[in-house]
Amino acid sequence: MTRVTTSVPAAIRDLAAGAAHAAGVTLRPVDDVAGIAEVADFFCDVWKTPRSTPPYPAEVLHSLVHAGGAVHAAHDGARLAGASVAVPGEPERRDSYSLVAAAAASDRGVGHAVKQAQRVWALERGARTMRWTFDPLVGRNARFNLAKLGATGTEYLVDFYGPMADGVNDGDESDRLTVTWDLLTPRPAEPAPDAPPSRLTHRAPDGGPLAGRDADDRRLRCRVPADAVALRAADPALARRWRHAVREVFTEAFAEGFAVTGMSRDGWYTLTRGCEEAGPR
Repeated sequence: MTRVTTSVPAAIRDLAAGAAHAAGVTLRPVDDVAGIAEVADFFCDVWKTPRSTPPYPAEVLHSLVHAGGAVHAAHDGARLAGASVAVPGEPERRDSYSLVAAAAASDRGVGHAVKQAQRVWALERGARTMRWTFDPLVGRNARFNLAKLGATGTEYLVDFYGPMADGVNDGDESDRLTVTWDLLTPRPAEPAPDAPPSRLTHRAPDGGPLAGRDADDRRLRCRVPADAVALRAADPALARRWRHAVREVFTEAFAEGFAVTGMSRDGWYTLTRGCEEAGPR
C-alpha cells in the first residue's frame, strides 16, 4: 500500500486523542533503534519470554517500519504501558493488518488507546479496514475486539502458528479468530441475548452448555472458559478439550455462513448468519 494523502475525520482523531488522555498515556510511532528495542523488550514481558528470545525481535520490527509499517508506543511517563505493530495490507482491498497490540494493564484503557492510534495511522494511508487475529478462547480479548471496537469475526484458523513456546501459549494449539474492523464506520456491537439459546447443540468439557441455536437458526451462541490462560497453566489437558470443542462449533458455523458479532460479559459468543463482512467503501 503506497502512502496517499487521506484526510481522517476529525471525530476519529478526537476519539484517538481522548482515548490516550483517558488512559494517561502519550502515544507516538517509533522508528529509532532505542525505541524499537524498548518495544521488543515489552513484548517479551507480555508473552513471558526471555529477552534473548523475543516474540518480535527488534531487528524484525525495524525492518517492518522501514517497509512502511508502524510501531506505536504508549508511555505513562517514562514507563512503556502499551505497544502495537501494524503493516499495510492488500492495496486493492484498502486493507491494513495489525500484527500485535498489547497493554501492560487491561483495565486502564491503554489497549483502546493503542488501537485508536493504529486506526488513525491506517486511515492516513488510505486503508478502510484493519484485520488481526486473537485466541478465541480468551473471552476478555473477544469482548474488547467485538463489543468495544465493533469488529466482526470473519475467519477461523486452525492451529494457525503451529506449536508456540512462549509463556502464555506454550503447550496449546494455536487456533485463532480473524476479526475485520471497519475503520470509518465500525459495526455497532451485537447485543448479547439475555436468554440462553433455544436449542442446545453441544456440551462443554466441564459438563455445562457449550453452544446452542435460536429457534430461527440465524443466531448461535458459544461459551468459552472464564479464564483460558489460567486454565491452560493449571490443567493443560482440560484446556485442550475446550480448544477442540470450541473449534468444532466455530468451524461448523463458519462453513454455514455465520460470522462472529458479539461477546457477552459472562463469556458467550454470538454468531449471526448472513452478517456481511466489513469491507472497503
